[in-house]
Amino acid sequence: MEHRLVQAVEKALGWNGAEELGTSFVRGHVDDPALVSRIMTPNRLLDITMRRSLNRPQLRCFRQGEEVHPAIYYTDSVSPRGQSISMVNMRSLGSLLQDGATLILDQANVFDPTMEVACRAFQWWSRERVQVNAYLTTNDAAGFPLHWDDHDVLIVQLAGEKDWEVRGTSRTAPMYRDADPNTTPSEDIVWSGTMRAGDVMHIPRGHWHQATRTGSGSGKSLHVTFGVTKRSGASWLAWLADWSREQEIFRHDLDRSGTVGHSALAESAARLVGERSPGDFLAAYEQETAPARHVPFLEIFGPLDFVVCTTQFQPRIQETEETVDVLASGKKLTLTTKALPSLRLLLSGRPVHIGQAASETGAEAAEVAAILVEEEICAPLTPELSLGYTGLVMNALS
Repeated sequence: MEHRLVQAVEKALGWNGAEELGTSFVRGHVDDPALVSRIMTPNRLLDITMRRSLNRPQLRCFRQGEEVHPAIYYTDSVSPRGQSISMVNMRSLGSLLQDGATLILDQANVFDPTMEVACRAFQWWSRERVQVNAYLTTNDAAGFPLHWDDHDVLIVQLAGEKDWEVRGTSRTAPMYRDADPNTTPSEDIVWSGTMRAGDVMHIPRGHWHQATRTGSGSGKSLHVTFGVTKRSGASWLAWLADWSREQEIFRHDLDRSGTVGHSALAESAARLVGERSPGDFLAAYEQETAPARHVPFLEIFGPLDFVVCTTQFQPRIQETEETVDVLASGKKLTLTTKALPSLRLLLSGRPVHIGQAASETGAEAAEVAAILVEEEICAPLTPELSLGYTGLVMNALS
């Protein structure tokens, strides 16, 4: 999937692929104002907030560095039948933002098609799980105090300005579940300055950082943070623990005397480690991740005209002399080799018109598309989802 934001971030940071993720702090700039504003605007973020029933911690508001109680900016919308739905009171939220506050929407990719497609593109690019949070700060509101994240982040400043300070690590490769709470900030300041619209920044896991508009006066800041959660050695061991349940020896109770079965257990564990390598875990993680959320195809709504691949990670296509295997979303599909041209197009990550695919790759394209949709590897392209691709994914149709 050729996504303009992924390409722009690579160029801004001087990268050639995702290999540099997590290695070092780096900054850059995207010289395309139209691309930056296309990703998200303050008004679009507020529109998402207005139209959905969002609750803490999905949506949070901070003022003077402290979280605002939801009761201040939430209200219950009651239907004529007495049904109550919690919604954001936009007038109250507007007052908070007017005075100076920070609004945070976690997992904006769940609610906005542009963010959804961008996260999918970053996942295909990095081969890791990605989510995006949006941060809108107004006037001279303070931000979070110094903190570190347990994942690598790519930050894109979309509007306005915000002051940042980034420090080094005080613990190598800290984790959310860890043997050390890692509560003492590093004194090593890596960079401090102002992020402006178009600026991009990569902060590796464990680097302390803080952002604020304190002292900036009237104005705004909107940035999105793509969190990239990479697999670790601990992740591999947890995966091995799941596999251990297949063997009877690991399902038995441990003998407290230490004389029965302990050596056999250790030998079995060593064999398990040798049989399933970290590489096996990484491949399985990509291939077995469940399908993404999507609108189902229902024939009663009309024919299947447009489709797009919506897997969390790029599907693998394996060719043999007579068949082609597709591995994705925990499934393995086997088709004849004549389906290969259609598969390459349909699994490209960009929207595909079935009629056009048939004219380019053969009449079997419609049948192949129907199979991929039924198996939840592809999904019908709705007008709303199409908005996430238009102008951002190369060769995507409006």
